[in-house]
Amino acid sequence: MNASPPRQVRLVIVGATGMVGGFALRYALNHPSVGIVTVIGRRTLGISHPKLKELLHPDFIDCSALAQPLSGQDAAVFCLGVYTGAVPDEEFRKITVDYTVEFARVLRANSPGAAFSFLSGSGADQTEQSRMAFARYKGKAEKALLADGFPRLYIFRPAYIYPVEPRKEPNFSYRILRLIYPVFRVLFPNQVIRADDLAKAMVEVALQGKSEPENMVFENRDIRAMTKKLHPA
Repeated sequence: MNASPPRQVRLVIVGATGMVGGFALRYALNHPSVGIVTVIGRRTLGISHPKLKELLHPDFIDCSALAQPLSGQDAAVFCLGVYTGAVPDEEFRKITVDYTVEFARVLRANSPGAAFSFLSGSGADQTEQSRMAFARYKGKAEKALLADGFPRLYIFRPAYIYPVEPRKEPNFSYRILRLIYPVFRVLFPNQVIRADDLAKAMVEVALQGKSEPENMVFENRDIRAMTKKLHPA
C-alpha cells in the first residue's frame, strides 16, 4: 500500500512587497513543503505563480474582512514595516504596533494552531522604556504577540539587514552601511545578516510543524547560526 504524500503547508506572508518579505515569498513558492502561499498586502505584487494567492487589503487597522482567508492557515510570516523617519511618529507607531496586533488577532481567532514568524529588530524593548521609538514600538508589538497565545511564536531581531540586490537606500545611514558592508561583516559578523538569509530562516522556522508550544526570540547571532544550518559548508 502506497503511503499518502505529506500534507502541504498553507502559509501567509504579510509585507511581501518589502525587501525581506519579497525574499520570503520567493523562497516559499519554491519550497516543496508549501502548498499555497497567501500574500496579503496593500499593493499588488505584479507576479503570478501556481502556488500564489494574492489578497489586497488597504488598511491593516481593521483586518476583520480577512477572517475567511486567514481560516485554516498553518503558519504566517509577518514582515510588514516601515523605516524609522520615513513617516511621522504616530504613523510609524500605527504601522509597527497596531497593524501587527490587529492582523495577529484575526489570524489567531481563525487559525488557532498557526505558527507566527515576526520580523522585529535588534534592540526591541518589551519594557517600552527605550528612548528609541523603533525599540519601544517593536517591543510593544512583541509583548502583544506573546500575550496572544500563539502555539509557536518566533520573533526575529536582526541588526543591519544587507539588501543583497540593488535598491534605493532609504537614508544616508543605510547608504554608508551598504558601502562599508564588506568590511563591517568581517569586523562585526554578528551585527549583519543578508536579507535573503533572514527571509529563509523566518520561513523555515514557521514550517517546522512542531506539535509542542514554544516562544522563541532570535537575535542576530542566532539567525546567523540558523542560516549556517540551511547552507552547510
